[in-house]
Amino acid sequence: MDLSGGNVIGVGTDLCAIERITSARTRHGKAFLDKVFTPAEQATCLGRGDPDASFAARWAAKEAVSKALGTGIGAELGLTSVEVTEDALGAPGIRLDARGETLLRARGASRVLLSLSHDGGLALAYAVIVR
Repeated sequence: MDLSGGNVIGVGTDLCAIERITSARTRHGKAFLDKVFTPAEQATCLGRGDPDASFAARWAAKEAVSKALGTGIGAELGLTSVEVTEDALGAPGIRLDARGETLLRARGASRVLLSLSHDGGLALAYAVIVR
């Protein structure tokens, strides 16, 4: 899709089954959390009434951002390269590490917009990178 001339540079979405996160946490515990989520994300999610739904939404966000950037998760962008943050009102945002920021700038983008949701055992993330 050619998006030249507009403000949108890339779009990505992902859907994650919450049970998948519950299962991984049961099997691998803290090692799983440390591999996938930043310390700040872990603190946020573990402080929630349903931490696995929050973790699943963040997993989906990492995947959605990687798709919007056109790289996927791998050598260019790691799982902890993408951190889901919240503003004072609780709206989600994205903080990228140095590798992620480099990819963002290389795409001609300046920021990532993010929407998260979870219901019915699924978590959804939608990411848009813009000029």
